[in-house]
Amino acid sequence: MSIDLDRYFARVGYDGPRENSLATLRRLHGLHPQAIPFENLDPLLKRPVKLDLQSLQAKLVDGGRGGYCFEHNSLFAAVLRELGYEVREATARVRWSVPDGMTTPRVHCLLFVEAEGEDYLADVGFGGNVLTAPLPLASREEQETPHEPFRLVDDDDGEHLVQEAKINGQWTPLYAFDFAHTHPADYEMGNWFTSAHPNSIFVNGLLGARAEAGKRYALRDNQLAVHTLGGTTEKTTLKSAGELRDALSDLFKLRLDALDGLDPALTALAARTA
Repeated sequence: MSIDLDRYFARVGYDGPRENSLATLRRLHGLHPQAIPFENLDPLLKRPVKLDLQSLQAKLVDGGRGGYCFEHNSLFAAVLRELGYEVREATARVRWSVPDGMTTPRVHCLLFVEAEGEDYLADVGFGGNVLTAPLPLASREEQETPHEPFRLVDDDDGEHLVQEAKINGQWTPLYAFDFAHTHPADYEMGNWFTSAHPNSIFVNGLLGARAEAGKRYALRDNQLAVHTLGGTTEKTTLKSAGELRDALSDLFKLRLDALDGLDPALTALAARTA
């Protein structure tokens, strides 16, 4: 099966050229995180997360849903390959909100994409700090994006690169990656851990994120944050299942039909204390 580009382009709002240019890559990379949100409703509700293209298209493209990194970047890779880009999958160890000295498993994924003779890091699935533009892999300079500045720096171990974002004026590490060959089985293992391991944050709480022009929306359990670029972050505690459902529908643009057990889960989340 190949991805239906017409349906994907309608989902993200793209009506430009169907060519494997840098301009097309940049435009799609900016549109995808605005149209297709980051969310973990399936793991939260103990539903399996499938990475085959038919399931991804049915859920993220036709179903009005989002997903997490393995779903987003698997879908994005299929779109880019259909357009003629050379794409390689990769895995990463998360550094965001991780104590110094802790080594995390390879449970994040990203893409290396060649466009006009240069290699880029593409990643449309990193939650509240998702990239909204590809990054040239060869550059170690600060790189502007439609949202925060990002950069790639060499890790102290000399074996990895670290993606960092400038948040509130400070460079913050998000994840570390290398160029080891990644097999589909690596994605399957990372996807299982993320969606089913009893200690996974994706199983034990609610996560949501979406970028739009000038803003980022983030949800952790019943804590909603709306960050305005160059401005303030407004934080709100959502106190009922109805308020959570409204936020998921209105701010995160999610279709919530056919999710059995969602309201009891949202009621439990609304009762949590910060």
